[in-house]
Amino acid sequence: MKVAVFTGIRSLEIRTGEKPVLERPDDVILRVETLGVCGSDVHYYTEGKIGDQVVNYPATLGHECAGTVVEIGSGVTELEPGQRVAVDPAISCGRCDQCRQGRPHTCRKLLFLGGPGQAPGAAAEYIAIPAESCYPIPDSMTMVQAALAEPLSIGVYAQRLAKMQAGGAVAILGSGPIGLSVLLAVRAVCPNRTYLTDLLDYRLEVATRCGADWTGVPTREDIVQSIIAEEPEGLDYVFECAGQQETLDQAIELLRPGGTLMTVGIQAADRVSFKLDTLRRKELRLQNVRRQNDCMAPAIELLSSGAVDVDPLATHHFRFDQTKAAFDLVADYADGVVKAVIHVSV
Repeated sequence: MKVAVFTGIRSLEIRTGEKPVLERPDDVILRVETLGVCGSDVHYYTEGKIGDQVVNYPATLGHECAGTVVEIGSGVTELEPGQRVAVDPAISCGRCDQCRQGRPHTCRKLLFLGGPGQAPGAAAEYIAIPAESCYPIPDSMTMVQAALAEPLSIGVYAQRLAKMQAGGAVAILGSGPIGLSVLLAVRAVCPNRTYLTDLLDYRLEVATRCGADWTGVPTREDIVQSIIAEEPEGLDYVFECAGQQETLDQAIELLRPGGTLMTVGIQAADRVSFKLDTLRRKELRLQNVRRQNDCMAPAIELLSSGAVDVDPLATHHFRFDQTKAAFDLVADYADGVVKAVIHVSV
């Protein structure tokens, strides 16, 4: 089969590899149909690491995927060949303290598709994966929408974890795919007035299409001053989705006393800082978001019901042999890209 591999910084090749075989009774073989290029993939592509997760070349890649079941293990009872599925790329052990406490997303032995030293990436024609990671999708759902169910699930989880109340005001700082997924989840599940920022106009245009009430570019205006002019008492929630010190600083200023800062974006730096006096005086709550927990099924339901439309996020499409071009496009923020989707099996 064909498989995409990282071979160095900003170096990616399509190679020939061995098609996976069933080794465990609870696994299935999946023909990968679509693959989204995620921001975390691009971190590995351009920097070779995220924090202490360091790529050892050559390395397989990719995790936002959907496909068709082609073979099932002897212990699989809820899936059958020919079934179309979205995929949760996080594979937990089910036995550690985190799994027992209902936190499989922070499993001590978690394996993530395409994660360094973890599980083979989904940028391949076929993958072997536990059946429990596969979520059947209705016939009405496209494979592109199914691949985007995974980033949408992060937005759903962030919204849930915030313990939001409807009718307030929130800011989403950073309008990439994850920030837009948070916007879609908030609007569908717990409507609030939404203020979105980004450095790129085209992303804010997509945010407006997805229902943002207000958008602003921090390099052209003082977005804190502009938003506070609209919300003099401050915001109830801020979702930081850009991974920058500047947006963390903006979030602290935007929040009302007792407000909640949700850090969703992958930080560009190993360390960040907060103005502790402001943090303390406002008694702000800080909540980190680690991927998602038990939100794939709700995300699929939002998509299948029509409550959420992720199609505006999928701005660019590529064949599998164009995988490097897709990564370069996203890494360079080129041509108005929000989400690049690779069609692995055509």
